[in-house]
Amino acid sequence: MLSRRVSTGSTTKRKDTVMNNTYLVIGAGPVGATVAQQLAARGDRVRLLTRSGSGPVDAGIERLRGDASDPDAVTRAAAGTRAVFHCMHGSAYAADAWRAELPRAERVVLEAAGRAGAVVVFPESLYAYGHVTGTMTEETPRDATFGKAAIRVELLRARDASPTPTVSVAASDFYGPLVRNAHAGERMVPTVLAGRTMRVLGSPDAPHSWTYVPDLGAAMIRSADEESLWDSFLHAPTAPAISQRDLVRLYADVAGVTAPRVAAIPGWTLKAIGAVHAGTRELAEMVYQFEKPFVMDSSASEARLGLSPTPLETGAKATVDWWRTQL
Repeated sequence: MLSRRVSTGSTTKRKDTVMNNTYLVIGAGPVGATVAQQLAARGDRVRLLTRSGSGPVDAGIERLRGDASDPDAVTRAAAGTRAVFHCMHGSAYAADAWRAELPRAERVVLEAAGRAGAVVVFPESLYAYGHVTGTMTEETPRDATFGKAAIRVELLRARDASPTPTVSVAASDFYGPLVRNAHAGERMVPTVLAGRTMRVLGSPDAPHSWTYVPDLGAAMIRSADEESLWDSFLHAPTAPAISQRDLVRLYADVAGVTAPRVAAIPGWTLKAIGAVHAGTRELAEMVYQFEKPFVMDSSASEARLGLSPTPLETGAKATVDWWRTQL
């Protein structure tokens, strides 16, 4: 028997439920798809909810069509599950879209999971830390007050206030198989393989943390399974930071190709373009993460999770191998 905390209206109580191996994953981006595949690989039953009904094909994955902001759809999908992994993205990388979409969807998911007696596990970014000096730990204040970062702070506070148990697992910029729309994904790997000049944002040489998405997925699953980790904010196991230039060289080394030239796109250039182009303005808002050291320490969470990060060389090789199947 597993003691579960479940929401009943405005109160919270404990409820004993029979352990089961049915999970709901919302979203089939790189994180949602990875979590779903990892759960299926260990023999669990997975319901994968997306607007289009898409996602990885696997005998253990039931693909469902529905919107995360639809209470009826989420309630049906969450019924009888052990945990919900809410991996939904906003429809656009923009503060306006995030504010319009994300808080409502999270409220719906938290309420549906609470009725089901399930914990909700969220992948989280480092945005809530804002402009930091020094290494980010789980104890660093999460109190950013600008744009997209402030929305992440609001979401975290709403999770803390919810009677439904939650875990937020924060990661730095992604790399790994399935990762496309990312600084270390489609912007970098195909460029390295083609031998073209790699133009990176900010400083090519500032240390930066990179999180391997399979490590994030493993941490999220462990967080769901271990009740002692509920109602906490964790850092996904993440290898020691390296610069963008060094990551380009590492990709080239594991691919067996010559490392291309690396050039910088200064932050002021993005900010100037952003004055007249909304998409660039949203990117420029976060460029500070690449202009100076942006380093997270996951050692405390690794100890709690009992997990270690994949070595960068191993992760880079798997990433390059996957991209070669896509190109």
